[in-house]
Amino acid sequence: MSDSYIIEVSSRAAGIVVRDALGYRFFAAAQPFFRLDGRLFRHVVDAQRAAVQLANSDAGA
Repeated sequence: MSDSYIIEVSSRAAGIVVRDALGYRFFAAAQPFFRLDGRLFRHVVDAQRAAVQLANSDAGA
């Protein structure tokens, strides 16, 4: 199992998640994903969902 994953939303780099002792820490690559920077997720898929949700809410603003 990998220790890091790239998170993309609509073919755009949102950031990476890196495994640590408590889960997966998000490191943002661009706006609007800076709001997730440093956040801890239990699973990689949770980070992906959060990034998609943030991108969708930002697009509607």
